[in-house]
Amino acid sequence: MTQLTPAVTYTDHVSGDEFAQIELVEYGDYECPHCGHAYPIVKDIQQQLGSGIRFAFRNFPLRKIHPHAFSAAVATEAAGLQHKFWEMHDIIFENQGNLSIENILQLADEIDLDPDRINMDMRHKDLIDKVEKDFDSGIRSGVNSTPTFYINGEKFTGDWQNGELLQTLKNLLTSIIFS
Repeated sequence: MTQLTPAVTYTDHVSGDEFAQIELVEYGDYECPHCGHAYPIVKDIQQQLGSGIRFAFRNFPLRKIHPHAFSAAVATEAAGLQHKFWEMHDIIFENQGNLSIENILQLADEIDLDPDRINMDMRHKDLIDKVEKDFDSGIRSGVNSTPTFYINGEKFTGDWQNGELLQTLKNLLTSIIFS
């Protein structure tokens, strides 16, 4: 088993109950088609497990094969400065076919963010460093493809595409509740 390094902290973007029994972490790339396929699966998991799960997303942009992934990741971090990380995360995945800077700024405008501010904030060293730190933590955690998931700090090595991830999480939640 490969451990998540470091554990989720206040610097991570987390959705869900902070006291949830299960913590699911995804290392993802906004331009990766597999991550695009995983996006609605994760949404479904969150809906089905409700307060039993909290979800964190960490950036793992594969710049050599996805030229817009890094800027998309920085844009979500910039949206976080306006308290709309998850809205930007969602709209980028829902429109991942065109992640040019111009389109990202248009998407920001669609969710009532200030595109000029997003454009300016995307140049902040702190946000660029955050994306790079996420990527480095993925390397330390054993990420070698996207998406990669961790359940309560342990790398999930099963098939996330065909219901196995959801079933694993449901089984874990049931075993925690009845233990």
